[in-house]
Amino acid sequence: MMKISNIPESGAKERVVIIGGGFAGLEMAKKISKKYYQVVLIDKNNYYQFQPLFYQVATAGLEPSSISYPLRKMFQNQKDFHVRMCEAKRIVPEEKKVETNIGYLTYDHLVIATGCDTNYFGNDSLKESTFALKSVSESLLIRNRLLLSLEEALSAKDKDEFGELFSFVVIGGGATGVELAGALADMKKGILPKDYPELDFKKMQIHLVDAAPRLLAAMSEKSSEKVKETLTHRGVTLHQGIHVEGYDKPFVKLSDGKQIRSRNVFWVAGVTPKMIPGIEETAYQRNRLLIDEYLKVKGYDTIYALGDAALLLTDETPKGHPQVAQVALQMAQRLAKNLNNRKKNRTQEPFNYKDKGSLATIGRNAAVADLGKFHFGGRIAWLLWLFVHIMSIVGMRNRVSVLVDWAWNYFNYDLSLRLFIRPKKSKMYQDEP
Repeated sequence: MMKISNIPESGAKERVVIIGGGFAGLEMAKKISKKYYQVVLIDKNNYYQFQPLFYQVATAGLEPSSISYPLRKMFQNQKDFHVRMCEAKRIVPEEKKVETNIGYLTYDHLVIATGCDTNYFGNDSLKESTFALKSVSESLLIRNRLLLSLEEALSAKDKDEFGELFSFVVIGGGATGVELAGALADMKKGILPKDYPELDFKKMQIHLVDAAPRLLAAMSEKSSEKVKETLTHRGVTLHQGIHVEGYDKPFVKLSDGKQIRSRNVFWVAGVTPKMIPGIEETAYQRNRLLIDEYLKVKGYDTIYALGDAALLLTDETPKGHPQVAQVALQMAQRLAKNLNNRKKNRTQEPFNYKDKGSLATIGRNAAVADLGKFHFGGRIAWLLWLFVHIMSIVGMRNRVSVLVDWAWNYFNYDLSLRLFIRPKKSKMYQDEP
């Protein structure tokens, strides 16, 4: 395998290779000093994706470009920083080398921030038959499926076909599932009837299936009850404490023996870390990389793991930290500061997570918030959720774009992005990474 071309030798500087351009990887790339290190960021995309708003793209609330940002644009004026669009295939620790689909790259320090994939809990057939929501491209697939079902419902041949097209099943009662179901309920009430006056939207069914006994299990019981009450009031049928056994189109088979007939099944039930070959199996637990308090992977002095890929077990966190953005960001900030301090001969500090609270939206004017001892919902929580997410989006243009879209939608009860764009197959992309 040849070395990746056009990346100069680091010279007197040590090279830090970051695998993954998500929350943790991007924050690490921003915070580590290029004065002391040469930094190489590799990702299979050449852009950053703001994951908390994938559901907004999926339900035609935002343009994909509003929640995406070119990686190279963020670092245009920084020396000794390089981006390569490729996929890490293998790590060779004894040679301090990362093998990718475009060649290999050596490192002095390796940071694994690969995030997560969708978890199908061993039922791989669901991967082929349901729609996931872990990327911008998957968001667009859901948007197309949603709009295509409505178009086809207009010319359904019989009652059964109409029911399959007019039924939407969201599997997973975490934040993404709740937000997606809530957004569909908003569309059903105030948006879609304008576009499809021939359809009776009282017949549109939205199902939320969750294997856990309560929705948003990671949040407080008060917030879970608020979510349940709001979704039920907005017409979402809840199936709690029930898991999906299979999907034999068009029948979703539930563990209580019931079946839901639908062609629109969206799987957001869980996540599983992305594993890269080359790391010893003893470094893994629950498919996550075991790290110490300084974020080093077990058994390795120059390999670190951050965010969803990392598992730090302590007396306070016997099951590890939650796989959320705040953990990823704080880990990246601590590691970058420690590596910078290493060059300044300053003491390195252990990672200590500070929980800033949790927010989840249920739809228009409805959200829940857990902020320390305070648990509340409604419009105030929703406005707080809007503010936090707008400020978290990368790029001023993107923030303004999202704010304008949300303001327009709020006052006009309308979305302007209901375009079904069928991709054209081309040999042009057969060799893409």
